[in-house]
Formats: sequence, C-alpha cells, structure tokens
Amino acid sequence: MNDTHEMLTFHALEGAKPTNPKDAVGVRKSPMSTVPATVMAELGVAMLEGASKYGRHNFRAIGVRGSVYYDGTMRHLMAWWEGEDLDPDSGLSHVTKAIASLTVLRDAMIQGKFTDDRPPRSVAFYPALHAGAAAIIDRYADRNPTHYTVTFEGLAQ
Repeated sequence: MNDTHEMLTFHALEGAKPTNPKDAVGVRKSPMSTVPATVMAELGVAMLEGASKYGRHNFRAIGVRGSVYYDGTMRHLMAWWEGEDLDPDSGLSHVTKAIASLTVLRDAMIQGKFTDDRPPRSVAFYPALHAGAAAIIDRYADRNPTHYTVTFEGLAQ
C-alpha cells in the first residue's frame, strides 16, 4: 500500500473504492496513531521514575490532590520557560515531566481518585485582560522593537 490521501484521513473519500470493512469501524475508535511515539516513550520513562519512587499506579490506589499536581506541572513548565530544558533530578525534559504530572492528574480524575482542592471559582477575568492586551498591541502598532529570545547572543549567562 502507498500513502494515499484516503489512507491518511479518518473517513473514506467520496467515490473511492471500498476498503477493508474493519477500516470503517476502526477509524471511529479512540486513535492511538495520533499520539507521537517519541512523546509516549519519554512519558513511559517519566512514569517509570514515579513508579520507582512512589510505587506503580500509586495514584490510582491512594488518589491525588489537584494542587500538588498543578504545582508540580507549573514548576516544570516555568523552569522550561526560563531556559532550563532538563530536570536536574531526572535528566528528563521538564516538558515531559509536566506531561507526566498531567497524566497522573487526569487519570486520577477519570478513576474517581482525585481530591479537588482548587480554590472557589473565580469570576471571569480573561475577557478584560485579553481586551487590555489587544489595546496595548494596537497602541504600539507603529513600533518594531527587538524581541529577545533564547537565541540572542548578547546576554551574559
């Protein structure tokens, strides 16, 4: 078989010849092929680290508090955002560690092993912030400042 357009879609193309009947059923189920194997493999190693430290599937047996996994996820994402690619304790990507935290959190939610200790619901605040951000961009639309990123060479480390 070759990579025809029909093979790369989730439905048969109109006027195309019939394909294997299992295809019509299989493409309507939860797809695993849409998740990159590279990320799944890294996640497996991150989950192995957690299993080695705390016991395999401890989160399903004991449960988790939302705040603990929110905090851990945010620490990993902020460390990555600030330029630290790898978690110094594990050597894994901070992004992978954040995905592992969210995986545990989501699984606990699905399994009914989640303690929801989030604060009381907030009033809607993003619409006003988004409008304010848009106004700033519009106000300075005539400017073209340099935006410094991790690739900028002029900053001392």
